[in-house]
Amino acid sequence: MSVPIPTRVHYHKHDRELELTYGEGESYRLSVEYLRVFSPSAEVRGHGPDTATLQVGKKFVGLQDITQAGRYALKLHFDDGHDSGLFSWDYLYALIRDQKANWEDYLRRLDAAGASREPLSIEIKQL
Repeated sequence: MSVPIPTRVHYHKHDRELELTYGEGESYRLSVEYLRVFSPSAEVRGHGPDTATLQVGKKFVGLQDITQAGRYALKLHFDDGHDSGLFSWDYLYALIRDQKANWEDYLRRLDAAGASREPLSIEIKQL
């Protein structure tokens, strides 16, 4: 079974959410923070389960740009400089499907590490 391909991708800048709409009017919104901490990049996931890096302080991360990578993925350019992961249609749909369990697991790992979603410094952005 192939996963559906979004018919529309929209970034809600104020809410920091990426909305994916599919053929039958199904629409899902994923926070940019969730997308950032579950980036498919080697920088985040590592090269195996024991080499993943827990992402902390990403609560207020946003997107600078979204580009399509061929016909199979999106490249998300996060405003913290991260842009090395390709979010395939399969991976995005898995993030939608498993969002609740993924997020709960992430919060547990943060707690176990004594870490926080809050950034450690004051956010300063150039206008």
